[in-house]
Amino acid sequence: MAATLSTLAYLVAAVLFILALRGLSHPTTSRQGNLYGMVGMGIAIVATLLRPGMGGGGIGLIILALAIGGGAGAYIASRIQMTALPQLVAAFHSLVGLSAVFVAAAAFYAPESFGIGHAGEIHGGSLVEMSLGLAIGAITFSGSVIAFAKLQALMSGAPITFKGQHWLNLGLGILLLVLIIAFVASGSAALFWLIAILAFALGFLLIIPIGGADMPVVVSMLNSYSGWAAAGIGFTLSNLLLIVTGALVGASGAILSYIMCKGMNRSIINVLLGGFGTDAGGAAAGGGGGAERAPVKAGSPEDAAYIMKNAQKIIVVPGYGMAVAQAQQVLREMGDLLKKEGAQVEYAIHPVAGRMPGHMNVLLAEANVPYEDVKELEEINPEFAEADVAFVIGANDVTNPAAKTDKSSPIYGMPILDVERAKTVFFIKRGMASGYAGVDNELFFRPNTMMLFGDAKKVTQEIVQALQRD
Repeated sequence: MAATLSTLAYLVAAVLFILALRGLSHPTTSRQGNLYGMVGMGIAIVATLLRPGMGGGGIGLIILALAIGGGAGAYIASRIQMTALPQLVAAFHSLVGLSAVFVAAAAFYAPESFGIGHAGEIHGGSLVEMSLGLAIGAITFSGSVIAFAKLQALMSGAPITFKGQHWLNLGLGILLLVLIIAFVASGSAALFWLIAILAFALGFLLIIPIGGADMPVVVSMLNSYSGWAAAGIGFTLSNLLLIVTGALVGASGAILSYIMCKGMNRSIINVLLGGFGTDAGGAAAGGGGGAERAPVKAGSPEDAAYIMKNAQKIIVVPGYGMAVAQAQQVLREMGDLLKKEGAQVEYAIHPVAGRMPGHMNVLLAEANVPYEDVKELEEINPEFAEADVAFVIGANDVTNPAAKTDKSSPIYGMPILDVERAKTVFFIKRGMASGYAGVDNELFFRPNTMMLFGDAKKVTQEIVQALQRD
């Protein structure tokens, strides 16, 4: 009876997880999606604790672990800045991967506890599931640690490359498959740990050649890896919910990665093999040479306020610079003032704006920007030609016309926001340094572009003050 109730509870939790993913697919339903996910996880935890064989002192240890983990999570969530969410997600992915490694080790050394056989006589199917969960979990862990270090600036965001890197990764991948086959055939402890060590090394090698410009895709792909690791371990544990949940996370992460790759004109195969991206690398790779090669027009917040006050249609393009400056609240205030003047104000979101999928959507939602004013690339691009003003705040590579014209550019072919088609372009930036892709933005030098140099929040505040004075 208890087993049946547990299975039914898992089914309810799985349905709630599916509804959560559906809700998270749109800003207007994201809060509801989060609620479904939390309720589903709560049901899953209680159902697991009530499963047959979970009695005794083990329950107390589990509850203690939940209290420690939940307390740490609540503390981190209360203190984390929005700009640090990408590295937080990467850190959480690493923990999922490491837990898969630990569960695989526990199942290998105590198979009786999992009902998969006896020491030295583990069922063949369980060895397959165990080894896959181990390998994917180890890759996820080490890859996520490198992604976290790059995003947190603990190591350079520039790609670390060397000759023959792709061939090395491919060779290690083939060797990993050979070791898994040998492990399934023999059940050797030595092969088990060789798989773990090789997978840890492969995760490291897959991520180090990826530059800062491609971090949104990396975060998404690591999310997919963590899901597949969880699903593999779910088979080992014979836990239906873990299998379903892991498959949901793995599949949704893979689909999102494909969408992100399309948004950046990257190949999904290159993502899987590692080493995709630019030659120039992270933010530090940007140079200031653009200011020496061509003149730019620099304006003041008062200039911007005057022109926008007389504009009929304004499209705002937020980027990571807005997130760093925490300018979303004052940006919404500026938009509200312009609406009172009779202007139509919309917000254009590129699929890879920021450092993780949906980064800009979350920031604008935090500032209570109306959902109907926020539009994705495909929807907003035809409207730039009708816009009096395009207001770019902290975005760079996603507005660079070189993606459409310069075949030698590392971002060539990447879909961009057609900002240059607006009558006037205001570009808030601290200086002339290039973006994550390490190339100068041709938009800076266009005759219809006016640069507003300074901190994104301070410049926008000055524009708001000028609008209020007028």
